Amino acid sequence: MLEEATRLFDAADRTCQHPRMTRAERLLALVRLLRTHRYPAAGQQLAEALSISLRTLYRDIATLQAQGADIRGEPGLGYVLHPGFVLPPLMFTEHELEALMLGMRWVAQRADPALSQAAHDVLAKAEAVLPPGGAERLNRTALFAPGVRSDTRLAFDPQTLREAIRRERKVRLSYPGEGAHVSERVVRPLGIGYFDQADILAAWCESRQAFRHFRLDRIQDLTLLDEGFEGQGGWLLRQWRTAGLAVGWVIYASILNRHCSETTSRL
Repeated sequence: MLEEATRLFDAADRTCQHPRMTRAERLLALVRLLRTHRYPAAGQQLAEALSISLRTLYRDIATLQAQGADIRGEPGLGYVLHPGFVLPPLMFTEHELEALMLGMRWVAQRADPALSQAAHDVLAKAEAVLPPGGAERLNRTALFAPGVRSDTRLAFDPQTLREAIRRERKVRLSYPGEGAHVSERVVRPLGIGYFDQADILAAWCESRQAFRHFRLDRIQDLTLLDEGFEGQGGWLLRQWRTAGLAVGWVIYASILNRHCSETTSRL
């Protein structure tokens, strides 16, 4: 009787699962889902996101833990995946492969030489670790992103600016204002937007005590400073988004011309 009940329960359990998802794909999806949660996620929430039952979720979590995944938690408290676990080999759906190739092709065409080379390196690494047939599927992707890379040479190494953003270090830059006046600013760089018209830096300007946007091709000099703003970059970026400036710089980019100057936080 107990064995029959278990068999019926498992059969009903399988009908709740996503009909097109194999168990390997489901385990990978669970790992990805857990990685999106910094804090414990309820089992019911995870199960609903994967279209599976709680019983299947608990079984999948146990399987991943047996494979070395540092998943902590228990029923009623939620689950969290600690960093460091990778499911080899890399497994991608057709849509994910297309997104990867399209994105890397865009970067290779549009970004500066260092990022362009990094895009080629990413694709080479992906090809090396994809399961059999994966590399061929990746290279067969018929999606393209022809970009127009600006011929304008920047007055500074863009890698320095990206390093400042990653490490949360202040930079000093020289930027032309109205007329021939060039001002020197100390800013906290937050992000770079890549647009067809120009590449734009979003930053917190210490002299103006406000968010400002700067065209990279108009920066006349940029120096990485020793002074940092560790732990503040994420908070400032959230404030920038909350203020609506993420939308504002898109509007700004759409009306750019060769003579426009810095925008203010009122945009």
